[in-house]
Amino acid sequence: MVHYDTVLIRFGELSTKGHNRKDFIKRLEKNLKIALKDHAGLIFQRAYDRIYIKLTEETDVPAVRKRLSQVFGISSFSFTEKINSNLEEMQERCLQIAQEAQAAGKHTFKIITKRHDKTFPLNSDGINRAIAGRILANTELKVDVHHPELEIFVEVRREATYLNAEKIKGAGGYPTGINGNVLLLLSGGIDSPVAAYELMKRGLNVEAIHFASPPYTSEHAKEKVLTLARLLTPYQPTIKVHVINFTELQRSIYQLEGKKHPNGETPYLITIMRRMMFRIAQQIAQRNKCLAIATGESLGQVASQTLESMVAINGVVDIPVLRPLVCMDKVEII
Repeated sequence: MVHYDTVLIRFGELSTKGHNRKDFIKRLEKNLKIALKDHAGLIFQRAYDRIYIKLTEETDVPAVRKRLSQVFGISSFSFTEKINSNLEEMQERCLQIAQEAQAAGKHTFKIITKRHDKTFPLNSDGINRAIAGRILANTELKVDVHHPELEIFVEVRREATYLNAEKIKGAGGYPTGINGNVLLLLSGGIDSPVAAYELMKRGLNVEAIHFASPPYTSEHAKEKVLTLARLLTPYQPTIKVHVINFTELQRSIYQLEGKKHPNGETPYLITIMRRMMFRIAQQIAQRNKCLAIATGESLGQVASQTLESMVAINGVVDIPVLRPLVCMDKVEII
């Protein structure tokens, strides 16, 4: 049976980075170590275009797979077998993968080789042919270069060769925290936690601020917000939530608007409250070294989220306001 003992981590957008590429990779490695802190004995090795994680015999592979799928900055990853960069060993181990696939009911295969070590005597096509020839001679599998049921990936490096038969899609984006801190207005709805996810994916470390107004809002509403924050922790290990008591300010705004509109109509009530929330959010953001505030607003979704309203609300702050969902409709957000 093939024994996959190493996880090969591939980068996505990090490949476009220049001089600060090393900083991004270091941050990704740090985030990986935090994500996998419950798995003892793992060994991390950082290379120019890969991170390798050496597993142990006791490693819970399904649990590691799930956690890795939640780490931003990973384009894809594979559970691999690390072997010597020796053609005979490559052929034998790939044959074993093919035999197991045949026993599982697969009929076609393809070999995909990347020869990073240019001193290896065969080029990528030569390695493909040598391995495929061994498999064809010893199994009933056929080559299908267009739609194979089995793909065997071979990465030939100077220190070792890595074999795998599955490329698992990662979460993409940038490593969380590499692009600074942002303070998100977090409510109990779906929009703001989705906004948090999108911000984290762009490499931002998210702090949250929630405005509680008892008795206008309940204790249950506050707990719901904290639950939403906990649901985001697989993507960012810890999230600081600032809970602000907004009751007295809300009462003052109600009284002020009531005097202006004795008939009970208060057309700017929500806008005025949002402006006050933004003022407070800016102070909290600056105190906690957050470079921007963010919201889960979607343009035109409700009356208070028109472009005119957004401009009026933005007018009370002088730091950037990020709205990652601004052009998404409710169905896309859900």
